[in-house]
Amino acid sequence: MTTAATTPETAASAAREDAGIPRRNRRPRYIRGTRPGWFVYGCLGVVLLASIFPFYWSLLIGSGTSYTIRDPHMSWIPGGNFFSNAAKVIGDPAVNFWVALGNSIISSGLIALSVVFFSTLAGWAFAKLRFRGSSVLLVFVIATMAVPMQLGVVPLYILFSEIGWTGNLGAIIVPALVSAFGVFWMTQYIRQAVPDELIEAARVDGASAFRTFLTVGVPAARPAAAMLGLFTFVSAWNNFFWPFIVLDRQNPTLPVALSLLQSNYFVDYSIVLAGVLLSTIPLIILFIFAGRQLVSGIMQGAVKG
Repeated sequence: MTTAATTPETAASAAREDAGIPRRNRRPRYIRGTRPGWFVYGCLGVVLLASIFPFYWSLLIGSGTSYTIRDPHMSWIPGGNFFSNAAKVIGDPAVNFWVALGNSIISSGLIALSVVFFSTLAGWAFAKLRFRGSSVLLVFVIATMAVPMQLGVVPLYILFSEIGWTGNLGAIIVPALVSAFGVFWMTQYIRQAVPDELIEAARVDGASAFRTFLTVGVPAARPAAAMLGLFTFVSAWNNFFWPFIVLDRQNPTLPVALSLLQSNYFVDYSIVLAGVLLSTIPLIILFIFAGRQLVSGIMQGAVKG
């Protein structure tokens, strides 16, 4: 039986390993097939360009004049009229920009906080509490997602007109306080992320049901709650259909206010797209400040899970 020849370096390394001393400067081993290739990076690049192009097109038209969009020899370099076009949007008395911006921030923030809170509570109940009819009730909640929102517009408008809420922000906040998708999302996440042993340990320590939810459920559900809150805020911010029906021009949200820029006989698309870019700036700021926390929370939850 033959053995491979050993060098002093390999012998010393084997001796260090036998003694429990870790090898220094060891090169990491990569599993074959886990590193993305050129095809994956190419697909990601195409998706990135397709996502950025609408913003660049809005900047291109919003920084030009009213004739830029009709110019067959249009330059692909943004012009220098964006700030003047934005000032026209802000100063337009028909748009009422600052009131609309404040209404959008208030309504979107309250809706996002409410959906996260109630959806987390309901998801905890469906996932970890045992009560009669929980499965049937969860199926009923999920089935409401199949009902189009347009079917409830007429009865909702009649209801809010009878109680005098038309033209009030409460008419767009109250119907969106909780969502069926949020309940389903949090139920599925909590069911997988929270072990039953933690709940039993909390009960042994004398914690009440709500205390167990706060100390065990809320920290574990934080990554999913952050995702739900972010996407709910964006959805409420961009909502146009129901606010356009129930609100008036004196108290609009930002999408409804910007739609008034197209109500004239001649539509200046440089002004319209400058207003569109103004409406996306708060969302970009939100993603910049919340993106790192969101990714870290998702990774933390993935490692713990």
